[in-house]
Amino acid sequence: MTKQQIIQAVEAAVAERGCFLVDVTVSADNDIEIVIEKEEGVVDWEDCAAIDKVVHEAFDQDVEDYALTVSSAGLDRPFKVAKQFLKAIGTQVDVWMKGGKKVKGELKSYTEEAIVVGETTIGFDVINSVRPLIDFK
Repeated sequence: MTKQQIIQAVEAAVAERGCFLVDVTVSADNDIEIVIEKEEGVVDWEDCAAIDKVVHEAFDQDVEDYALTVSSAGLDRPFKVAKQFLKAIGTQVDVWMKGGKKVKGELKSYTEEAIVVGETTIGFDVINSVRPLIDFK
């Protein structure tokens, strides 16, 4: 089974749960990881279980011999898709630049070319990753 086959199998169920796909990976050993995010709010156990069920109904695990993990994007993972950036507007983010510089601040806007953090416009050509800011204060 391919990444595209998995996406096709789950995309309707993901949308029905009020979620969107962040990433789907399939390793050489058929370890499948599906990462989802809620349009609003946070992914809960029921969201992950529902997507797990859809995959198991679409693909026979005895025939395909796969391991499956369905999870939320989480705070420790960088943003991968536009919807994550758009959902994060108005929140604090950490931006890691190519070359090691780090910028923290409020994500003000997003386009395909750049983000605005605080008063600074940063092009994706110089960004290594963007993540939610974790503040333990």
